Order: sequence, then C-alpha cells, then structure tokens
Amino acid sequence: MTSGNPSVGEIVWIDDLSDGALAHAGAKMARLGGLRRHGVQVPDGFVITTDVFLDFLDRTGAGATIDEILRRVRASEGLEALQTAARAARAAIELHPIAPRVADTIVDAYEELSFRRRDLNIPVAVRSSATGEDASDASFAGLFDTYLGVTGWQRVLDAVRSCWSSLFTERAIDYRLQKGFDYRASPMAVGVIELVRAQASGVAFSIHPVSGSVHRMVIEGSWGWGEAVVQGLVQPDHIEIGKSDRRVLEYQVANKRVVSCFDYARGLVVEQEMPKRLRTERMLDEEQTGAVINAVLTIEACYGYPVDVEWVLDRHRRPGEPITIVQTRPITVKSAVKSTPQWDPVAYAAKYAFSGKK
Repeated sequence: MTSGNPSVGEIVWIDDLSDGALAHAGAKMARLGGLRRHGVQVPDGFVITTDVFLDFLDRTGAGATIDEILRRVRASEGLEALQTAARAARAAIELHPIAPRVADTIVDAYEELSFRRRDLNIPVAVRSSATGEDASDASFAGLFDTYLGVTGWQRVLDAVRSCWSSLFTERAIDYRLQKGFDYRASPMAVGVIELVRAQASGVAFSIHPVSGSVHRMVIEGSWGWGEAVVQGLVQPDHIEIGKSDRRVLEYQVANKRVVSCFDYARGLVVEQEMPKRLRTERMLDEEQTGAVINAVLTIEACYGYPVDVEWVLDRHRRPGEPITIVQTRPITVKSAVKSTPQWDPVAYAAKYAFSGKK
C-alpha cells in the first residue's frame, strides 16, 4: 500500500519543519522542527498537516455534523449534553475512513520512517498537535490525545483519526465554549514520531514551576515512558538544580510503584507494577542529570524565555551523548504555579451541578 512521494502540504518531515510552520503542523510538531534546527536531539518523524484534517471534515461531511452537534450543546448546556456532544462529535470522525489516496500517503511515510531505521513496523508515538496549543492567551495542553507504541500501518491510521477526534473531547469542547473559540480556528495536525526506547523519562522546567524562581531548575521523572507520570499514576523523582552553577541542590527519590512500558504482544505502551528493585533507585545518575540540564538550558537560550520540556533517556544512549527531547512549551511566571492546566472532574461536575444549568 504505497503511492510514491507524499504530496506537498499533506506530509512534512521534522527535518523540514520550523517554529514558523505552526499553522500547518501545530505547536508540538513545529517546535520539534525548530529544536532540531538548533541542534537539539529530537526523534525522527513526520506530521500530517492541518490541511488534511480540514479536508477530511469537508469531504466526509463530518464538519457539518459536528457544527450541528456544537450548536445544540451551546443551546442546551449542562454536563450530560456536553458528554453526549463529545461522544457524537468523536464518532462523526472515527466512523469515516481516511480517503484512500491520503491513507496511502500516510502509510508511505510510515514505511519510509521504518526504512530509515532499517526495521519493519517500528513503534511510533502518534501525537495530537493542534495549532492553538500553548498559545499566549490560552492553553489546550493536556486536553488532546497521544498514543504511544503504535505499530503497523492500520493502527497508525486508526490513531491518526483518534487524534483528530480528540479535538472534541468534552474537556476540549467545554474549554472552547468558555473561551468563545471556534475549533476551525485551531485545527488538528498529527505527528507520527519514532518511539524512543525509554530507560527513563519525565519533565524539566528551566525555572521553578511552583515558586517561579529563575534561579532554580526542576527535573522530575521515573523509569520507562512518561505516561504514568503525566497521568498521575506514579510519584516521580524530584530534582532541584541551582541554575547558575548547575549543581544538584536536592534529589528526592520517590517510591515509584507504577511504570509505563512497551507490551510487545499488544504493540502498545501500557502501565504495570514497577519491579521492586527499581522503585527506590534514582532514575538519573549525575551524568544523565547533567545531560537533561544541558538540553533544557540550550532550549531556553534558543527561545529566550523559560521552558517546560519533556525528555526521554534512550536506553542505548552512551555517556556524553545528548538527551532526547520530545516536547517543549513556554512557561511564564504567571502560569508557573501550574505549568499546564489541570482538569478536575469533580470541580467540573460541580460547575454544572450548582450553577443552575441543567
């Protein structure tokens, strides 16, 4: 199932992306391209542009269906109406196949990515990359879907549609309704990037994410992939670093009871119980910690503002080699208390229970 060279405007490789490609590649993927241009190590991969998503909505009629669904939820309001709208909007996308020519283009790019690694059906991360994520006046961070460890062209195509449909989770719909945003003004691109074989992974902040201190950096992480950390299933190790001399000031080793690992039988990244020997071991040694620090400070210097970085320690990395960066976003002191918006389902339900909305 191949079709030769991908069409311009549908598939763009990370090598060809820059921060200026945000309108077509979304914030996550455009920044990865920008980082690579600055010499930061990022995974190889490609992005399926927003043009493909918007064409899919128009070609299948899913866009018109979703417009009507959103019109009804704006008129009715209420938690139940929002949940119903989210299910219906996602189904409107996931029930339609991707056009054969476009599917061939995506499959061809996936096969090219596998070829570059001299492998078959390599595991990839399929990541949502909406154009409105991490904007200066709003942030959709954490509201859209990512699928780790996807293998085989059919699963890749399914994951692409699921990322598209995650533009219409109830959290995302509710957020846009509150802000008065139109989803077509923030369309969805999707990144397909090589899944780094993670020994450990986590997040790092070039300023302190709670106090806002510009004199301290923070690194948090655990063994394996970062999903268990992102989902709050594991308490990560916590490291604080003096920014001026890069000296570790504090290293809190957590009791890490859950790990995200690759299930080869299922072809997915899953969560399982952490082996006892690893639970209270430091996930980064001194040299590895230094590699994360170097990457974060390099990225901050590139952009000229504080950053929040997602990093991965490749299990095949050798001492002295760079750490791999899979995502970055800006931090401001204003948002430093919580670098990404946290969706509290209890408060969310209470908003509707006590606001008079039925």
